[in-house]
Amino acid sequence: MYTEIDEQELAGFCCNGDRMAEDELYKRYAARVYTLCRRYTGENNEAEDLMQETLIQAIDKIQAFKYRGKGSLYSWVSRIAINKALNHIKRQRWRMVSLDFGGFDNIPEPTGELIEEIPQEKLLEWIARLPTLRRTVFNLYCIDGYSHKEIGKMLGISEKGSAGVLAKARKQLKADIQDYLKEAEQ
Repeated sequence: MYTEIDEQELAGFCCNGDRMAEDELYKRYAARVYTLCRRYTGENNEAEDLMQETLIQAIDKIQAFKYRGKGSLYSWVSRIAINKALNHIKRQRWRMVSLDFGGFDNIPEPTGELIEEIPQEKLLEWIARLPTLRRTVFNLYCIDGYSHKEIGKMLGISEKGSAGVLAKARKQLKADIQDYLKEAEQ
């Protein structure tokens, strides 16, 4: 019954404390929220914990949800997940991570055609290996679409600091891509 209803109705049932609707909300979003959390943490167990915490909080706070059109329930849930991931990262003392990452200044930019040949799993693996701050800024900017100003406010760094961290993340990823492409040619 609940698998057929739209997200606005699902949220309404959850607001009324309907356990089957809450189960449906969990089933609909668990995998996507896990993937989002995994991008930020780089760790399966941490992502699983954050996913659980996110969905529990979403169910507990469902009355605060305001329907704004198709996809707005997932957007609301994903914002909870991002906030949880950022708080987790802050607790891990990411500010202690060195921001200096030299050696990538003269790496040529790979072409779009070459990048399309790289398996998505490999790209996600490289992102997960980025130092925590770089991974966080990369995810917020490149995947979740936040501006450097917004990222700076979220992470307590300057707008230019966010841009600098992103540049270092991109250089590191570019080096990984170049290494992969060289190996593929051999």
